[in-house]
Amino acid sequence: MTRGFTPRALGEVAIRCRDYTAMVAFYQNMIGLTVLEGGSRGVAPQRITFFHLGESFGGHAAVLALFEDVEGTAHNGTGSSLHHIALSLPWDEQDGAKTWLEAHGLPVRFQDFDWVGWRGLFTCDPNGNTVELVASVPEGRTG
Repeated sequence: MTRGFTPRALGEVAIRCRDYTAMVAFYQNMIGLTVLEGGSRGVAPQRITFFHLGESFGGHAAVLALFEDVEGTAHNGTGSSLHHIALSLPWDEQDGAKTWLEAHGLPVRFQDFDWVGWRGLFTCDPNGNTVELVASVPEGRTG
């Protein structure tokens, strides 16, 4: 029997949030994501916000979904099975992102991935999850 399908793109990443309000503010105000039209709904104790990450595949937008943790099952960074979330941006915006995050008291660090030609700028969200702002390194440049 043939599988009959091939996944082609990431559609969604969903995170349970201990402090839903802080997480929404972080991804909207610090990272600069836009709420998907109609994508913020629900009332306490189950609020959900969908941030638009661009087109994915076949008309489905790629989204980051934040769900208010109503069952107390959200874990922070090291206690979570989530390793990190990576969001792409242009190379020439990474230094500005670093300056912006540092100005708001967030820890940041760069890491080069020479084997694939990427450079990541790492920080943490209010849940303690690692957030990477990743860019392709332009030809002839180094991290």
